Amino acid sequence: MDDSALMADAFGELADTYDHEHHDAVARALLDLAPPEPEDAVADVACGAGAVALQVAAMLSHRAPAVLAVDLSEAMVAVGRARAERLGRAEAIDWRVGPALPLPVPDGALDLVLCASSLHFLGARALADWRRALRPGGRIGFTLPLASQFRPSGTFAALVADDLPLPENVEQASALAASAGFVHVTARVADIGSRAVVCVAASTPEPAVRHR
Repeated sequence: MDDSALMADAFGELADTYDHEHHDAVARALLDLAPPEPEDAVADVACGAGAVALQVAAMLSHRAPAVLAVDLSEAMVAVGRARAERLGRAEAIDWRVGPALPLPVPDGALDLVLCASSLHFLGARALADWRRALRPGGRIGFTLPLASQFRPSGTFAALVADDLPLPENVEQASALAASAGFVHVTARVADIGSRAVVCVAASTPEPAVRHR
């Protein structure tokens, strides 16, 4: 079984007991730092049960495209769909079951890419793909656990990407985005119950303006 199948199975087993309260709080902290504009085209990468997508859908104008929410786990996406239906947001989210890398969008199609609690499984290649998927000046927002608090076990330990070191502080988290070519990087630590995550926001460079 390859890593994608292992990850889909591992997270699928959590779907019925997922800690929505914690992940909703992480999503709020992320969106406080990296909120969408009303008509943005937004993707929620490795969306799980849709904590980010559900909140983004409530923030967008009716003129915005549906939020793209993609995850490997069919069970997680099913939970997210059910939550969206209960909240009256079923039509505002485009749920996809499949790999989040590469994102299933053309180059330069998105205004905002968001990823909560998942980048450490996707690895550095996710940052490169987000630059591809974003228009010039487009934005990213992601969260990572602090290295000092992250203690994965079993299958999850084996699935953590080895090319993206977890940060100990906001400076190291900012450096991850900057080293991938993003600019205007900001980061902050958010305390979520007894745990802490670092939230990062940044943007893609805009073309230089030529003066005659």
